[in-house]
This record gives sequence, structure tokens and C-alpha cells, in this order.
Amino acid sequence: MSNKKYYIKTFGCQMNVYDSNRIAGILQNLGYTEASNAKSADLIIFNTCHIREKAAEKVFSDLGRIYLLKQERAEQGLDTIIGVVGCVVQAEDEQIAKRAPFVDFATGPLTYHRLPEILAKIARKKGQSIIDTEFPAEAKFDFLPENKSQGGCSFLAIQEGCDNFCTYCVVPYTRGVEYSRPVDEVIKEARRLVKSGSCELNLLGQNVNSYHGEDGNGKERNLAYLLRQLAEIDGLERIRYTTSYPADVDDDLISCHHDIKKLMPYLHLPVQSGSDKILKAMNRRHTSGDYLKIIEKLKKANPDLRMSSDFIVGFPGEEDKDFQATLNIVKEVGYIQAFSFKYSRRAGTPAALMPNQVEEKIKKERLNILQDMLFSYQLNFNKECVGKIMPVLFESKGRHKGQLIGRTPYMQNLHAELSNDCLNKIINVQVTEATTNSLSGKAV
Repeated sequence: MSNKKYYIKTFGCQMNVYDSNRIAGILQNLGYTEASNAKSADLIIFNTCHIREKAAEKVFSDLGRIYLLKQERAEQGLDTIIGVVGCVVQAEDEQIAKRAPFVDFATGPLTYHRLPEILAKIARKKGQSIIDTEFPAEAKFDFLPENKSQGGCSFLAIQEGCDNFCTYCVVPYTRGVEYSRPVDEVIKEARRLVKSGSCELNLLGQNVNSYHGEDGNGKERNLAYLLRQLAEIDGLERIRYTTSYPADVDDDLISCHHDIKKLMPYLHLPVQSGSDKILKAMNRRHTSGDYLKIIEKLKKANPDLRMSSDFIVGFPGEEDKDFQATLNIVKEVGYIQAFSFKYSRRAGTPAALMPNQVEEKIKKERLNILQDMLFSYQLNFNKECVGKIMPVLFESKGRHKGQLIGRTPYMQNLHAELSNDCLNKIINVQVTEATTNSLSGKAV
């Protein structure tokens, strides 16, 4: 087993990135080493996302190419195991069996901790595929190897699943009900990550601010309590959390943005639409007015705080006035970053069956208008940063020799000429140039 290699391709959200890192840890414990590309891998795993139709279709397209690679390797006398994990498996296990019968195993996002058992079964029963989409009673976190530092910033999953059932979303069906890890377990993992080199932690959850993990005495604690505990860890310099649900932002959490200096002045808070009619149809538990009041409180707690968001354009029943309401909320908040998409029908969700589906042409036109506005705000904010000195955590090498790429407190990408000694360190940088997507700077 010691000469076996694995290759993981990750689609979608940061939770999937976290899961892929944990899968890598499982495989390394089994004696696998990471391959630089799929061609040299004995085990190829796709960690999939099912939020949008294009993401799911891309998985099947890539699987077709990997099947050709598997045949090429077979001609050379090399075995290749192909696995699919994540949300597409949970939602489309029958489609995987039908459209990609060459897949050796498929397992949902809650069962990948069973990989050692699955690989052992494949070794015993060659040619028989294994599909595991069970929602286990046990928490997968209890069976995973220790999380290892990924560098200066590490992801730390504290919550998984969702109880909100937005009418467009598959997460409750693919990730299950909400589960929060115990406080002591999170703190222990955080200390280990910091001790092994991470100075920034990004707390992850489908609804991270609905966190309700138990402390050592069995008392449920909220995200604000957890943030305050984490802030006491020596060596931890930055804290982030994503993704938040507006209705779960309480005053206790808002006060953290005033009290905790390690908490970065950037918050991703998805609004999805500015229209109350559409928000109701989406089954979101907030109105546009509720959302703006939360933003007002947050900015009062920390005037330096800046926002990002998610937007869905062309949801069933969206009229011109509803779309205009979305543009209005963008103007009101002035987001410095955002993710925006055309509504995509997902089988099994209530919205897929709703009347008044919006024409693709109209969705495309509205998305272009929205993105033009969002990018203009993003560029303006980036330009405002020129001349300022910002602490930047450098995490990777740039395209050019002697160049490193890092992130500012506001999640902006910034590149600067620095030696590799500065990797995984926070360096003060004066911003010299700005584009829509990145900054340039010089170390102070």
C-alpha cells in the first residue's frame, strides 16, 4: 500500500475543501501519498457539489474523461479506483449508477469517514461498486483522523447540515439535519491547528451561526460563546466564520464584532434577494428590512466591517420590480464582494415545481446587470485601499518568480514581491495598485 497514490478533485464550497483535506488525512493514514495529477494516481476521488445544475453536470463530464484514463492505465497493467463523494452522491446516487457504472464507490458527505472499510471491500470484491448514502447516527467527526494545519489559514468545521429548508436548496437533503460539534472538541482542534502553524482559523458550517454545541457541562453554547473562547488561544491572530444565516444573527454575535479584535472585519451574510415576495417564496426567515437592520447593527458594532453576500437571480415568480428590489439592497449595503447566480432548478426541491419559472434569457440579462453593479462596488472598494497599509497573510506562491499571494482582512487577494520565508506569515503591506479581483503591494 505504501507506493499507492491518490488524487482528489474538489468542487464547490469551503466545506468541501475541508472535507477533501480530511479525506486526504484518512488516505495518508492508509499509506497513500498524494499524486501531482490524475494520470499518476491509483485512487481518484471527486468531491462533489450539488448546489447548481452546472456543478453536477461538470462532475459527470469529468467522470467520462477519467473513465478513459482508467482504460489507458488498464492497458498498462495498472489498476485505478474511481470514487465519488459529497452532495451529488447523496442527491443522485441512482444517476451515478446509471450514467457512470465504472465508478468503484460513491459515498455521501456524512459517510466518507468509512473510506478504509470501503476500500477494503473493493479489494476483496473487485468489479463490484459500492454506494453508501446512509445518514449515519454517529457523527463523522468522531471517526476522522486528527485535522492537520493547511498552512497559515486552516478551515475548521464546527457545524454541519441545515434545518431551514429554503425552497431552492438541496443541502438539508444532502447534508442532513443540523449538527454542532461539542465546544471542547472544537477548542482542542483549534489549539492543535494553531500549534502546528495556523495563525488564522475559518470556522465552517452550512449555517455556522446556528451553532449550538454543548460545553463540558452539557450546556448548549452559541457561536458568540465559541468565538470568545477561541479568541483566548495564544498564537491565533485571525478568526473568520462562514456561511451565516441572517435570521440567526443575534445581538450576542453582533457584539463579538465590537469586542473581539481577532475577528476579521469581513462578513459573508447571504441575502439571496431584495424582494420580500421572493424571500417568502424562498422560505427565508427574514425580510429585506430585517436584513438591513442586522447590517446596521453590525456596522454600528464595528464601523470597519464590510459585507459580502449571495444572490439568486430569476427565482420563480421574480418580476422586474422584485429584481429592482435586489439592486436597491446592493446599493444600500455596498457589498465589497459577492457571489451571484441564475436560479437553477434542483430536482426534489419545492421551487423546481413552482409556476412562473423565469425565462433563461431574462435570467441572463438580470444576472449581467446585477454583476456589473456588484463588480463596480468591488472595484471601488479595492481602489479605496490604494495607499493604505494592510496586514496580509501570505499563503501561496504567485505566477511570477519572487511573488507571493495572500489575503487582506477583507478577503482580497493581494500579490507582492517577497521571499518564501514570508509564506504563512502576516506581513504589513502598502497597497500600490487595485483591480476588480486583486491588489498589488509592497512590504512595509
